[in-house]
Amino acid sequence: MADPASYRPQEIPEFPGVYRFYNQDEKVIYVGKAKNLKNRLSNYFQTGLAERTYRMVHEAVRVDWTIVGTEVEALALEFSWIKQYNPYYNVQFKDDKSYPYLALTMSDEVPRIFITRKEKRPGLTYFGPFTHTWALRNTFDVILKVFPIRSCSVGNFERAKRTNRQCLLGDIGKCAAPCVGRVSTDEHRAIADRLIDFMGASNGDILPMLKKEMDEASIREEFERAAKIRDSISSIEKMFESQDAALSDDLSADLIAMYEEGLHAAGSIFIVRGGSIKGSRSWIVDQERALEGDDSYASLFYSIYSQSTPQDIPTQIFLAHEPKDRLALEEWLTTLKGAKVSIKVPQRGEKVELLATVARNAQYSLIQYLSKRATDAAVSGKALLEIEEQLELPRTPLRIECFDISNISGTSVVASMVVFEDGLAKKSEYRRFIIDTKEATDDTRAMHQVITRRMKRLLADKEIDQAEVNESGGRLSKFSYPPQLIVVDGGAPQVAAAKRALDELGISNIALCGLAKRLEEVWRPGESDPLILPRTSEGMYLLQRIRDEAHRFAISFHRSRRSKVMLESLLDEIPQLGASRRAALLDKFGSVTAIRSASASELAATPGIGEKIATIIFQHLASISGEKVDMQTGEITAN
Repeated sequence: MADPASYRPQEIPEFPGVYRFYNQDEKVIYVGKAKNLKNRLSNYFQTGLAERTYRMVHEAVRVDWTIVGTEVEALALEFSWIKQYNPYYNVQFKDDKSYPYLALTMSDEVPRIFITRKEKRPGLTYFGPFTHTWALRNTFDVILKVFPIRSCSVGNFERAKRTNRQCLLGDIGKCAAPCVGRVSTDEHRAIADRLIDFMGASNGDILPMLKKEMDEASIREEFERAAKIRDSISSIEKMFESQDAALSDDLSADLIAMYEEGLHAAGSIFIVRGGSIKGSRSWIVDQERALEGDDSYASLFYSIYSQSTPQDIPTQIFLAHEPKDRLALEEWLTTLKGAKVSIKVPQRGEKVELLATVARNAQYSLIQYLSKRATDAAVSGKALLEIEEQLELPRTPLRIECFDISNISGTSVVASMVVFEDGLAKKSEYRRFIIDTKEATDDTRAMHQVITRRMKRLLADKEIDQAEVNESGGRLSKFSYPPQLIVVDGGAPQVAAAKRALDELGISNIALCGLAKRLEEVWRPGESDPLILPRTSEGMYLLQRIRDEAHRFAISFHRSRRSKVMLESLLDEIPQLGASRRAALLDKFGSVTAIRSASASELAATPGIGEKIATIIFQHLASISGEKVDMQTGEITAN
């Protein structure tokens, strides 16, 4: 790693500009912009840098810059260089899936309509993207009926012109058949213009027209035709749905929201025109490599609008949170559109409600992305091979067990063991441990105890004859399968405690490491320095997921244990209330909270509880009415 002082530039200009950091291979690893280059670049060479910024400036070996006239010019140049160099440390969004568009070849003499998932090309007019693919395809047939634009290929169109015979779509009324002169070129283009007006505004006249036709078919008792028209109406309404409620007809804007979870984030957009949602789209970003303080909104705006035509950019964009470079982004978008574009953060009303829906879409896009990534066998296989290589293991860790300790001030200490096989969670083999606090008074002793207990079970099961188990129709316990790798939640002290437990039992063929939360460092036994895995490594991501799952499992067990202990202790304090009476009360009321809310007569109606005991319970609980029990955590807190 380079020393930043070795390449710290002198005489940095105090003008707006864009700067680039290069690594030793002369590859651009980060691009940034600044109103004042000197002030901004000087910050990278101070002490106390955030983790990812520290890593970037130490990986870099030089930095250069380009002066521009304004902040808007800097923003445009930054976007251009990010696209050109694809820097490792810049935030870059990518589509979470491919969405279909409705496209019109308005540059052709005879426009053609079709559905596509390809990138936008010049000369085409696009509508969408559309989330509901099935609804778009159903509606495509309806559109051809109402707006009979040609949808055939160039080859079929030229063939029909030569033979003077229209295709089947012309016969059934889903094409105006300009190929055989049924309509003129100008008349056909007018039909395409009407479709653009319809798609660009709102539902227009098509729904009332179809509803009228459906009613007329029903009156004529043509019920099958009426049902088909009803389905067509449903498809159009689905395509143009405005989520939970109708939006104002004058709302035409893009609504953008982001959802962040840990080191991952997703952004979503709803394209609203004339009170209808014309399309939605989502992008995913992995923030593990992004520098602290970078504005993700600017990167998301570039992903959305850098390839947009002027008519695709709305005059209003609504966000849930104001971006750092709002004014510069407004000027950049205004330049692209050729008209004023404003970015606003609504405070109340339908826009706030719709932005909440956009944020939910971003959240679920991220959930789907992470779930797909977690269950992808190819990704899991790559992750296991990376762990084997990075940790220098003798074999691929097909079975990984991870241990975590949970406690508060040494009370209700518990441990969890989660199991991953072939990179996937095997929840049937998760285990929980209650730690003996007489022996274990801190996390390291607790870790030593739980590893010892788990490995003793492994050694005991090894003594069992597998053949005898098979003959008796039984099976070995789930502790009998040895892991190839043990991961502990913690750093060097926890790893040392786990290693000591393995050594005391004479186990030397199981690899061990720890994953510390602060900087996601991988600690190995006997090493003074941690191992830093690449942040984009699938192996690191798998280790983090295993560690987080162990932590979640330990926390849930600790909470339930603590709640039980606190509730039982509260009832234990009541005189003349033995185990059977406590059980009867909990069986009837379900919780201590419900018992405290009950009247003396309701308590007396409990089997085994008479009026005398009920009065004692009621008075005791009333005397501590200034306290309550948190049923999720088990804590007793003041009202």
